[in-house]
Amino acid sequence: MKRFSKSIIAIAVLMMAITPVTFAKDFLKFSGGPSGGTYQYFSNGMAIYLSKHIPDLKVSNQASRGSVENIRKVNTKRADYGIAYSGDLYLARNARLAGDTNKYMNVRVVSFLYKAPAQLAVLKKGGITTVEQLKGKKVALGGPGSGAAASAERFLRLVDLWDNIDRQFLGYSKAASAMKDGHIDAMWILAGYPTRALIELAATQDIELLDVYNPAVKAGLAEKLPFYQQLFIPANTYEGVAHQTPSFFDSALWIVNKNVSDELVYQSLKTMYTPAGLKYLVNVKSTAKQMSISAGVTGVVTPLHKGAERFWKENGLNIIPAAAAD
Repeated sequence: MKRFSKSIIAIAVLMMAITPVTFAKDFLKFSGGPSGGTYQYFSNGMAIYLSKHIPDLKVSNQASRGSVENIRKVNTKRADYGIAYSGDLYLARNARLAGDTNKYMNVRVVSFLYKAPAQLAVLKKGGITTVEQLKGKKVALGGPGSGAAASAERFLRLVDLWDNIDRQFLGYSKAASAMKDGHIDAMWILAGYPTRALIELAATQDIELLDVYNPAVKAGLAEKLPFYQQLFIPANTYEGVAHQTPSFFDSALWIVNKNVSDELVYQSLKTMYTPAGLKYLVNVKSTAKQMSISAGVTGVVTPLHKGAERFWKENGLNIIPAAAAD
């Protein structure tokens, strides 16, 4: 009898060891960006927080090359959530991505995350003071497939320089290193300021930021790229740059596949936009200070997910209805 009882206990212990006590009901994939980049900080932080605070939900973080890749992944549901620039999403919905005539109609917006201003940096010793002087120069545009590279192409085509520069597809850290070593003449960044790559470059080299806003306006920015908005990069954002610099920004957005359930999207927003949720994200990445209820749909020019539409309506914001998508 004792031997039989011990056998039953042993079987029970074995079953407990191989069978989880609880199961997640919903699994979502969150596509971020390259390791160490702002996108990846946000996607990883949000995946952890949502998994911890929404019962029966597990969100896994995925690395990616950035904005355009995330739109493609979310559109085909290889990812459920992602991060993308408003401009890339606008162009993707209208079959206007560079070299891509597909329409990406399955992507919806959840919320605004942060402003990403264009920053075009050169070394002072190079003598370049205007965008026009980049003709014939080596310019780092960002990694291939990134939102930075896509935005650089749009800007440089707008000001008629795309075919008149030596294009280098380098991420920010590699671009800063290449500039320091004299291998490139300028580097393009689309990210919140101050950006670490430029902070580190400015610590050892005298840098300058070029005015990108006025040349773009002269070339028809408002008509051709209406998702960009003006801002000024403050003086002394980077060591040695003592003046404010006219620029424009795109909005980094939290995006989702349209078929993710309305309730999951609603609960994700409700969880992330608590004081505790926002404080957590600021601790993960200080850029999250820009997130708030009042700023929730900043820069959004494409339709929201229906779950997001519900949340932002409850919070009194004017929105682009999801119904406008189809």
